Amino acid sequence: MNNRFCIVNRWLILLWFLIISGCNDTPVPYPFTYAGETEGTTFHIKASFLPATIKTAALQTQIRTVLDKIDGQMSTYKKDSELSRFNQNRSTDWQNVSPELFTVIKEAQKISALSNGAFDVTVGGLVNLWGFGPEPMKYTAPADPLIQERLSKIGYQKLSLQEKPLALKKADPDLYVDLSALAKGYAVDQVGLLLEQQGITDYMVEIGGEIRVRGQNNEKKPWQIAIEKPTPNKISVERIASLTNIGMATSGDYRNFFEVDGVRFSHTIDPRTGKPITHKLASISVLSDTTMEADALATALNVLGEEAGFQLAEQQKIAALFIVKTEQGFTEKPTTAFLPYLKETK
Repeated sequence: MNNRFCIVNRWLILLWFLIISGCNDTPVPYPFTYAGETEGTTFHIKASFLPATIKTAALQTQIRTVLDKIDGQMSTYKKDSELSRFNQNRSTDWQNVSPELFTVIKEAQKISALSNGAFDVTVGGLVNLWGFGPEPMKYTAPADPLIQERLSKIGYQKLSLQEKPLALKKADPDLYVDLSALAKGYAVDQVGLLLEQQGITDYMVEIGGEIRVRGQNNEKKPWQIAIEKPTPNKISVERIASLTNIGMATSGDYRNFFEVDGVRFSHTIDPRTGKPITHKLASISVLSDTTMEADALATALNVLGEEAGFQLAEQQKIAALFIVKTEQGFTEKPTTAFLPYLKETK
């Protein structure tokens, strides 16, 4: 695991405790639980019911196989991953890719077009420049000329997709793709689909805070998912969402950042400026049919901010909870589509 994520993962473990304990002081044990590490973060899986034919050890092995395969395809931290090989290849010819990588990049391009470039997986070169990629963090802001130079080499329009055969093509040999804004969501969905193929219909899968739920928890109720209050130095619950048969992802600037002279630099880079976001949106949680889409939409709306992002979410009927920083603390802005999922905290 990359050391940069250790603090984040400790917070996720605490958040996971809040998620699984919910409102019950004595939670009922689940017949299947599995936790570990993947993609530089942690994962937690629970099933409320297991078919009699399921062997726990075999299921864990199958889950690990799915996670390792995706990490080996989409990691920018592994130099031999499929994505890293694509990034290292300076050819501007078509390059054949796996169905999995093609699926994720196709989804990314859809969200890029929807957000008019606020979401852009070709921003990887800028992510690396700011120290939030595979290289060691420098904890300093890069010079403007370097930012502008990297900015000239990104743009989702410079990445083309071909259906037959499945292939990608760069318009610029320096184009660098980073899928960290939706690969975890994709992995969550794939693990969920694996569970469903095994006849498991009531489960929760969480990777790095991105979640997919189906059916009910083992109290035969909708899953009670904690949405964290976006404070950097402590953990507490802002809201509880009552969910079933849906995916959820959260994006915020309150865990992965560095500060210089009192100025915070978030890991979320605006592809339009080449710099970290600076608006007052502290956190956004998005619900969607797939966690991959929720993951990408959360990043896109986070980049757009509390006004433009909220407007787009309402226009597209996206279920999203915006948590905005104010002088008094935080204020919530749920979209119309998110309102049915809210539950009062204790």
